[in-house]
Amino acid sequence: MMLQIQQRLIDFLTPHAGNKTVTDVRIGLGYTAVRIDGGDVGVAWTPKAASACCTHFQAAGSLAGTPARDLLARLADEKAPLPRAIGLATANALLAALPQTTTKEEIISTLHITPTDRVAMVGYFAPIIADLRKTGCRLDIVELNEQHGDTLTPDQGKEALAHCTVAIITGTTLINGSCDEVLAEVGTPRAVVLLGPSSPLCPEAFAGTKITHVAGARVREADAVLRVISEGGGTQFMKRYVDFETVMVRR
Repeated sequence: MMLQIQQRLIDFLTPHAGNKTVTDVRIGLGYTAVRIDGGDVGVAWTPKAASACCTHFQAAGSLAGTPARDLLARLADEKAPLPRAIGLATANALLAALPQTTTKEEIISTLHITPTDRVAMVGYFAPIIADLRKTGCRLDIVELNEQHGDTLTPDQGKEALAHCTVAIITGTTLINGSCDEVLAEVGTPRAVVLLGPSSPLCPEAFAGTKITHVAGARVREADAVLRVISEGGGTQFMKRYVDFETVMVRR
């Protein structure tokens, strides 16, 4: 399993972690949240549980109070996605404290998609699918969950990724470990967007890759987000408490 992007995130953020400590960890059904001292919170998608018992994380009960750099390092765990989710949430908490040049414009509108475009979407982003189809573009959706219907399997999606003009890739690929593989299958589109609340607003980690934009979420109301995650809420419940922002990446 290649985890190159994850390691780049760790390498960039470890010096910024310094002596920061994790003060709270919530592993909700939809999202995971990590809070560090200073109050910043980061979120990441919670992968489906693969545990054969009622305990899903062996370090449960001991995470609060640990150095942030230790949880950040779990982003490179090659064995299981849940430690990577915790690591990515920690990365997003650390990034919340760093100044970045971002825009709050809606990312899809800034791409100026036309009927001549072929868009490959990795992950099922229901809120933007209708808007994309209104543009008249060809839209191919690559999705593991067959319940959504009208989607391609990862194998079927290779051709779409190779020939698309715009690629939209879910940030959860950093958690399931497929990000490097997906990027390797992308051809030469004019734009490649890493999208979703899990996506780290860290252009430095993506410099020189095929990613051109990272569209993620910055937590604005930490207590409210922690409450929503603890009570099983997802993006639709969190969105009033976060700012959706986009950073440009230097290719």
